[in-house]
Amino acid sequence: MKPLYSLAVLALGLAPVTALAQASRPVVNKDATPISVGIAPRQTGSYAAGLRALSVLDGRRDRALEGLIWYPAEATELTSLDFGSKVWVGSQVIRGAPAAEGPFPIIVVSHGMFGNARNQAWFAASMARRGYVVAAVDHPGTSTWSRDPDQRRALWERSRDITRLIDFALSPGAIPAQVDPDRVFMAGHSLGGFTALTLAGARFDATGLERFCKANVGEMVCGIFDDWDIAERPEDRDQMGADLSDSRIRAFAVFDLGGTQSFSEESLGRLHRPLLVFGAPIMNSGLTLDIESRALVKALPSGRFRYVEPATLTHFDFFNLCKPGGYDILAREEPGDEIICEDGGAHRAAMHDKILDEVTAFFAKSVQ
Repeated sequence: MKPLYSLAVLALGLAPVTALAQASRPVVNKDATPISVGIAPRQTGSYAAGLRALSVLDGRRDRALEGLIWYPAEATELTSLDFGSKVWVGSQVIRGAPAAEGPFPIIVVSHGMFGNARNQAWFAASMARRGYVVAAVDHPGTSTWSRDPDQRRALWERSRDITRLIDFALSPGAIPAQVDPDRVFMAGHSLGGFTALTLAGARFDATGLERFCKANVGEMVCGIFDDWDIAERPEDRDQMGADLSDSRIRAFAVFDLGGTQSFSEESLGRLHRPLLVFGAPIMNSGLTLDIESRALVKALPSGRFRYVEPATLTHFDFFNLCKPGGYDILAREEPGDEIICEDGGAHRAAMHDKILDEVTAFFAKSVQ
C-alpha cells in the first residue's frame, strides 16, 4: 500500500499532509466548481489570525516538540498567506502580530499518521479568528519530518506530547496570547483522533486488538500497528495500556479517527467528557467507518457525545483546500496521491464551514 504523501512531494514544494495507506479509488471528481485561487473563502470572525512558530521548552531533549500557534490578533497589519503552495490554498494570517486582549480558550490539535502541524492550518486560522488560541505540534516518529521506528513504536508519547503542549501553553508568557485554563479543548484527525481518545480516558487493549485483527485480516489499522510493532514488547504494553488522560481538557473534537478497535469497550463506556465525533462516509482513505467512528459512538455513554456524519464528507476534507489544478499536479508528480485533492475545492470549503460551525457550537456548549 502506497503512502499518500511521500518525501518526494515535500521536495517538490507541494506541502506536506498525511500518509494514510491508499485505498481502492472511487470514481474521481476533480471538483468542477473550484474556489478562487490563493485565499480560502469565508475569512470571518471577530479577530485577525496571528501566527508564530512554537517550541515546547521543557527539558525533554530526547523528544523535542516543534509546532505552530495561531491566536486572535487585532487586524492592524497587512495579512499574508500561511503555507500556500502549488497545490494548497493558504489562509490569511498576520505573522508575529500582537495578540488581542484575552484570556482566550485554547484548542490543542493532534495530526494524523505522518502528518504535521500544518495539516489543519485552515481550521486553526479560522478558529483563531473566532477567538480561540490553537496550538499544534509535530509528533516525533509519526510526523512528516520524523519517522524514527523507535519513536513511532512509542505511540503513547503522542498523548504525552499533547499534555506537554498544554503545560507549555498555560505557562505565563510562553505564548503570545493569554489562555483561559478552564477552557482547554482538543481536536484530532485520524491517528490524532486515536490520540484524543487516550487523553479523554480510553485505554488501549492489546489482547482485544489481537482478537479483532485475527478475525478481521486485512484491516488497515491492524496492518499499521503490526508494522510499527505497537505493544509487541511487555514494557510497551504497559505504557500503551496506562492511563494517559488529561483532566484539563474539557471537550474533544474527533475527526474520522482510526484505531477504535484498539480500545477496551469498558473504557469507552466510561468516558464522561463531551465528545464531538465526525465520521466520513465517503471511505477513500482505507478506514472502515463501521469499525471506526460508528463503532466508537455505539460504545460511548449516551448523552456524552454528538455524532456528525455529513453524506459527502471524506477523510481528506479535514485537510486544507486544494487549488484548481492541484489534483492534476499531484497526479503528474506523485501518481496515486491525487486522491487527496479529489473534491478539494468548493465541496471541501462547504465541509469546512460545517466542521467549524459544529466545533464552535459544541465547545461553547461544553463549558456552559
